[in-house]
Amino acid sequence: MEKISVICPCCEAELVIDGSTGSIISHEEKKKASGSFEDLKHQMDKQKELREKLFEQEQEAQRDRKRILEEKFQEAFKKADKDSDEPFKNPLDFD
Repeated sequence: MEKISVICPCCEAELVIDGSTGSIISHEEKKKASGSFEDLKHQMDKQKELREKLFEQEQEAQRDRKRILEEKFQEAFKKADKDSDEPFKNPLDFD
């Protein structure tokens, strides 16, 4: 009965696997080092800046979206005016 110990590349947890069945026998998560208060504050400030930047980008996208939708509507309106010369033919009437 052979046991294999593997380190997960994502979370760096240690997995002990049974060699004959391939099932996981035990799982031990990597212990995280707690940082200082200043480090945590710096990380929170970075996250806040990132959220604000993403929010501003989304606002710009919404402004552009309104303009783009208006342009698409105007183009569709012009196309509908051009196509209005030809009467609408219902496909069900061809029977």
